[in-house]
Amino acid sequence: MSIDIKKELGQAKIEQRIVYESGNEMAAYAAHQINYHIMGYFPISPSTEVAQFLDLMKTNGQHDIVLIPADGEHGSAGVCYGASTAGGRVFNATSANGYLYMLEQMPVQSGTRFPMVMNLVCRSVSGPLDIHGDHSDLYYALNTGWPILMCRDPQAVYDMNIIALKLAEDPAVRLPVLVASDGYFTSHQKRRVQTFAHREDVQAFVGEKPQGFPDTLDRNNPITVGPYMNEPDYINNCYQQSMAMYNAGDVYDRIREEYADLTGRDYPILDLYRMEDAEVAVFLMNSASEIIKDVVDQLREKGIKAGSVAPNIIRPFPAKQIAEALSHVKAITVGDRADSYGGHGGNMVNEIKAALFTYGNRDTLVLSRIYGLGGKDFYAEDGHNLFQFAIDAMQSGKVEVPFDYYGHTPGDPAKAPKRVLTPMRYEDLKTGLITVTPDENTGKLNVRVPPLRSLTKKPKRIAPGHGACPGCGIFSGLELFFKGIEGDIVSIFHTGCAMVVTTGYPYSAHKATYIHNLFQNGAATLSGVVEMFWERKRRGELDHLNLQDDFTFVMITGDGGMDIGMGPAIGAALRNHKMIILEYDNEGYMNTGAQLSYSTPMGHRTSTSNVGKKQGGKVFHHKDTAQIMAATHIPYVFTGSEAYPQDLVRKAAKAQWYAQNEGMVYGKILIACPLNWLSDDQEGSNIVGAAVDSCFFPLYEVEHGMTTLTYNPEEKSKKIPLSDWLKTMGKTKHMTKPEYADSLKSFEDEVERRWNMLKAKHDNPYL
Repeated sequence: MSIDIKKELGQAKIEQRIVYESGNEMAAYAAHQINYHIMGYFPISPSTEVAQFLDLMKTNGQHDIVLIPADGEHGSAGVCYGASTAGGRVFNATSANGYLYMLEQMPVQSGTRFPMVMNLVCRSVSGPLDIHGDHSDLYYALNTGWPILMCRDPQAVYDMNIIALKLAEDPAVRLPVLVASDGYFTSHQKRRVQTFAHREDVQAFVGEKPQGFPDTLDRNNPITVGPYMNEPDYINNCYQQSMAMYNAGDVYDRIREEYADLTGRDYPILDLYRMEDAEVAVFLMNSASEIIKDVVDQLREKGIKAGSVAPNIIRPFPAKQIAEALSHVKAITVGDRADSYGGHGGNMVNEIKAALFTYGNRDTLVLSRIYGLGGKDFYAEDGHNLFQFAIDAMQSGKVEVPFDYYGHTPGDPAKAPKRVLTPMRYEDLKTGLITVTPDENTGKLNVRVPPLRSLTKKPKRIAPGHGACPGCGIFSGLELFFKGIEGDIVSIFHTGCAMVVTTGYPYSAHKATYIHNLFQNGAATLSGVVEMFWERKRRGELDHLNLQDDFTFVMITGDGGMDIGMGPAIGAALRNHKMIILEYDNEGYMNTGAQLSYSTPMGHRTSTSNVGKKQGGKVFHHKDTAQIMAATHIPYVFTGSEAYPQDLVRKAAKAQWYAQNEGMVYGKILIACPLNWLSDDQEGSNIVGAAVDSCFFPLYEVEHGMTTLTYNPEEKSKKIPLSDWLKTMGKTKHMTKPEYADSLKSFEDEVERRWNMLKAKHDNPYL
C-alpha cells in the first residue's frame, strides 16, 4: 500500500522527513544533528555501528563531532567524563560487558553532576558469551544515578536521543542520561522513521547549554572536581543527587509534551494500551512491548479485558503512575528480560510490587517471568502465554507460581554433549625433533628445527571445522606457531575472531584445554592459572596425573585485544609469569566489524576510519606492541609471519623454553584478514610477506634485552617500497592517490624510522 505522507507526519509544527533506518543509524543521526563536541567510544556489538555511522558522516563533512577511539570501554568512559567537565556536549554508545567495564565511572559522572548522553544498546552479559539482546546490562545501570529512557523502536531511539540531551542539561536535573534500546531487535532492524528535516530545528529545540554549569576550562573560576568528602558532606551530596533524579521525572514529562507539540509524537511516562478497564495485563519493556499490543487486541476480540503497560522511563521509576494504572487490574504478568539472581524475580517485578504496596494496592496479583534471555525471540504466542498466567491467577484468585523462567527447556541427559575428538596423546605432541639448548657464552638459545615437512605429522591443536572466513590467516598462523611447541598446552583466548569461530556451543574446535575470558583480562586470568599450576605441583596435588613435562601456558589475543588488554598484559609481564602471550595482529577489531584498533596503520580504511573528502583513513600511527612489551624486560619477545615459516617455528620453540624456564614471552604475528583488508582470499601469505619485505612488519627477536633481526630484506636485496605492499589491499589503495600524499609520506617516514631504530638495536646490544 502507498504511504499517506500527510498522515504519517501528523500535525507537526516543524518540517519533517521520512527515512528508513535502524536504531543505531537513528542514534547516530540524532547525534549528528545535535552536533556534539566529543564522542569517546570503543567498539562492542551491537552498539558499534553508532560510531561507525558517525565516522562515515564525518568523512563527508556532515558534522563536527570529534570521535575519540579509546583503548577500551573504561577508557571511553574516562574520555567522556573528562570532556563533560570541560564544558561541552558529550555522547557515547556501548553494550553488555563493555558497559560493565565502564561501570565504576558511571556513578562518578552522575555523582559530580556532569551531563552527557549515552546509548546503551542492550545485550546479554557473559559468561558464557552471547552477543544478542536482553536487559542484563540495563539492570546494572539502575543504581548508577543516571535517568534512563526506553526505546521500543528506531523512531523512539531518534526521538529519545533528542529529548535526552535537553533532560540532561535542565538545571533542575543536571545528570547524565542513558538511552536504552534492544540490541539487534531495535539496533539493526530498519523501520520507517520521521526526523526533523533541518538540523537548525533540532538545535533550537535542544537550545544552548544552560549557563552556570561547572567548567574546568573557565580560567576565571577554577574549580575542584570530585573532591574527597567526609560523611556529612557526602550524604548531602547524595541527597541532592537523589532530588535531581526525582526532578528528572517531572522535567521529562514537561519536555516530552513540548516534543509532542512540535513533532506530533508523544512518549508519556507510561505507554498504556487499552488499560482503561483492563482486568489482566502484561508489563514488558522496549521491543517486546509492541508485539504484546497485537495480543491485547486478539484477547479483546474474545471478550477478555486485557491491556499492556510499558514504561518510557525507568529511572526515576514511575511508581505512582504504575500503581494508578494497575489500581483496577486483577492480575498482571511482569516480564523481565534479565534475572536478579536470588531476588525471586527481575528488577522490574520487584519494583512494581513495591509500587503497589506503597500506594496501598494489596489486591492485584503479580506474577514474575524471566523471558527472552540471550536474544531469544518473543512472538505473539509467547504473549498469549504470559497473559494466560495472569488469566489463570485471576480466575483462581491466587498465584500458583509467583516466579519462574519462561521459554527455557528442561535438560535431557540423552542429549548431553559427548566428546567428539579423542584427546591428543603426549607421545604425538612430543616429537623430539626440535631441540633447544642454552648457549653459555652468548646467553641466547640455540635451536634446531627440522625441515617443516617432518613436523606435519604432529596433530593440529585446533580441529578443522571452525567457522572462520575464507582466507583467514589466524589459524594457519597459529598452527604454524604450535608446530614449534612440544607437549601439552593450556590456552586462553581473548574475545575475538579466533575465540568466536572455534567455540560454538555445544562443540569446540580446541583439542587441548581451553579457557575464554574477555578482551581486557586474559593475561591476568592466565597468570592465575599458571601460578595455581606451580603451587599445586609444589604441594604434590598433581602427582596422580603423571605429567611427563610441565604444561606450556599460552594466551592468544588479537582483534585489538592488546588495546583494551594492554594493562593486564604489562602487569603479567612485570610479574614475569611463566607463560606466552601470542598476538595475532589483523590490524583491527575484526570480530566486531573491522573498526580501527591502535594496531591499525596510519591511513588504513576501517569502519571507524573511513575515507572521504574530509578524511583519509586512520589519522594516527600504529602501536608497536612488541616494543612496548620488550620495554618490560621480559626474557623473550619476537615477531613472526607465516610467510617465513621456519623462522616462526624456531621462535615458537624458543618461546616455549623461556616460558617453561624463565618467565614471560610475548610474540606478535601479522595475519591477513581478506574480508576486511579487501583482498583476495588466497593472497594472505603473499600480503603478509610483502609487509615484511617493505619493512612495515620486521622480523626480529629480543632475547634478554638484546635485539636481533632474524630477516633483513635489505641485505637480501628483497626490500620493496611500502606503496607496493599497500597496493595489495583494497583498504589501502587510496593511499597512493595524490590527495593522500601527506598521509602516505607520514606513514613511510614512520615505518623507515622504526626500521632504522631496529637496525641500530641489532648492531648495538645496549640499545
